[in-house]
Amino acid sequence: MSTHQAVNAWVVSDGAAGNARQALALARALDLKPRVVNIDVRAPWRWLAPRLTTGAHAGLHDHAGVPIEAPWPDIAIGCGRQAALLTRMLRRWSKGACFTVQILDPRIVSDHFDVVVAPLHDHLAGNNVIETIGSLNPVDDAWLADARPRFAAMTTWPTPRTAVLIGASHRAQTLDVAYFDALRGQLAAWFARDGGSFLVTTSRRTPAELSRRLRGDFARWPGMFWSSEGDGENPYAGLLAWADRIVVTPDSVNMLSEACATGKPVHTLTTQPLHGKLGELHTTLRAGGYLQAMQPLPSQKRAAALRETGGVAALVRARWKG
Repeated sequence: MSTHQAVNAWVVSDGAAGNARQALALARALDLKPRVVNIDVRAPWRWLAPRLTTGAHAGLHDHAGVPIEAPWPDIAIGCGRQAALLTRMLRRWSKGACFTVQILDPRIVSDHFDVVVAPLHDHLAGNNVIETIGSLNPVDDAWLADARPRFAAMTTWPTPRTAVLIGASHRAQTLDVAYFDALRGQLAAWFARDGGSFLVTTSRRTPAELSRRLRGDFARWPGMFWSSEGDGENPYAGLLAWADRIVVTPDSVNMLSEACATGKPVHTLTTQPLHGKLGELHTTLRAGGYLQAMQPLPSQKRAAALRETGGVAALVRARWKG
């Protein structure tokens, strides 16, 4: 057994897929085998997390019913504001023996944690802050190679295969019928020139009515459409592995980051100016050559691969073991 495997590690989140995925990706990059702690936070701690700490033990519960109690972990990796309450408390309860890593802006000063990992657009300051462009994720050459044999049936679809990753409206970008009419028009031009197929997935956030409409829209072209377990196993990893190019709606930091980690051409369509943190992310991704605007015809060049998790893990390990 390696020394990393012997470490008592916790991965903490509120159970939201995007938060859990980031924390687990960092744990994987650190070669840890963590206990997954999906927490429920009761009021009033839920409203004020992670600021309110008085009596916090009574307000924190594991979804699985496992008590949150000693022995405390050697390292805890949390993601999201609710998780930040537990990672903050673990440092206190363990009298500093638990090394705490908090992913995303905890909304309090970073000194309450050993390390805070946050994207540039969060504008955090602190000697213990590790900045990234996008979100942490598991996508690398090994992850893609592992997905290919599991989803080998996708090779039956004609090339070029265009993966289409669909999210939902964001305060910075409305994804409505007009938006998807514009997207369909661009994809129709691509198909008219190149043929190929479209491998489409919606997210948990995509409204059911919109998913049904999109399923009908994409039925005119070769390919597949996935929106829930009723369509079979979630093919997301296979889509990223077998796609020749990727189209992502502009709303999801996680989907954008994971698509850009593949090193394949990644395009997004925006129909209104992007402002705020999401706009900053798009600007950075485009400047770095990771993301391209949707064009009448797709790019044929290989893009840069945005892979930050390994580098973050190395910095965390140095601080933890140093």
